[in-house]
Amino acid sequence: MRLRSLLFVPGDRPERFAKAAASGADALILDLEDAVGPGAKPAARAAVAEHLRGPRDGAAVFVRVNPLGTVLCVEDLAALAGLRPAAIVLPKAEGAASVRALHDRLAAAGIAAPILPIATETPAAIFQLGSYAGCGVPLAGLTWGAEDLPAAIGAATSREDDGRFTPPYELARSLTLFGAHAAGVAAIETVYPAFRDLDGLDAYARRAARDGFTGMMAIHPAQVATINAAFTTTDDQVAHARRVIAAFDAAPGAGVLQLDGKMIDAPHLVQARRLIDRH
Repeated sequence: MRLRSLLFVPGDRPERFAKAAASGADALILDLEDAVGPGAKPAARAAVAEHLRGPRDGAAVFVRVNPLGTVLCVEDLAALAGLRPAAIVLPKAEGAASVRALHDRLAAAGIAAPILPIATETPAAIFQLGSYAGCGVPLAGLTWGAEDLPAAIGAATSREDDGRFTPPYELARSLTLFGAHAAGVAAIETVYPAFRDLDGLDAYARRAARDGFTGMMAIHPAQVATINAAFTTTDDQVAHARRVIAAFDAAPGAGVLQLDGKMIDAPHLVQARRLIDRH
C-alpha cells in the first residue's frame, strides 16, 4: 500500500467523503476521535460504517478510533464489527502492549485490519517507541503528533515562533522516524496545520522526505497534491539511483567507487535500492 498522503476527514461529515476521496490522497482517515464532538459520535460511527459497507475505489479507508481504555473506543469497535477498513488508527498509543491489546479487540469484533499507532501523544509513549519492532501485530506504519503531548505535560507550545518544533518535539519526531524504520513499517510525518500556506507545507514535506519519512498526514484536501509531490521520486532521482546500482554491478568486488566526482560506498547502494523499490 502506497502511503504518501493520509487525509483526515471528520466521521460525522459524510458529505465530505467523496470530495476527500477525489483529492488524490493515498488514504483517508475517517475520524471518530478529535474531529467529532461528543454528541456527534453516534452519527459519525453510523456514517463511517455505512461508508465501509459501500463500494471503495481509489484511496484506502482508515478509521481513527478513540483511545484504548475508553467507553468511546468500545462503542467505536462495536459499530465497526465485521467490517474491513484498510487500517485502524490508534491515538495515544503507548507501544507494543497497546497495539497488541487493540489487535485482540479487533479480532474479537471481527475487524481484520492492521494498526497505525499515533505514537507520541502521552509522556509514557515516548519511552515505548522502540517496542513496535517485533510487536507481533500487523502495523500499517508509525506516526506522531505534536499537539496532545505538550498539553499532557503543561507545555505552552510545541513550536517556535517561526513554526519549527522546539527541541523536545524534534526528539519525539526523530524517535518516531527511527522507531518506524526499526519496525520495518512506513514512517508517517505529522500534519502541517497552516493549510493555506502551501509554500510552507512544501518545505515541511520535502524536509520530511529528506529525513526518511515516507509519507505525511493532511488536514485539508488542498494539501494533498503538495504532499504527494514531495514524497514521489523524481526522474532524476531514479536515474541517479540506477547509475549507482549499475556502477556496483559493474564492479562487484569494490567497496568504494567514484561517480560524478564523488565517492560512493555501501550505504549509497542501499539508498539507491530503496529508492528504486519505492519507485
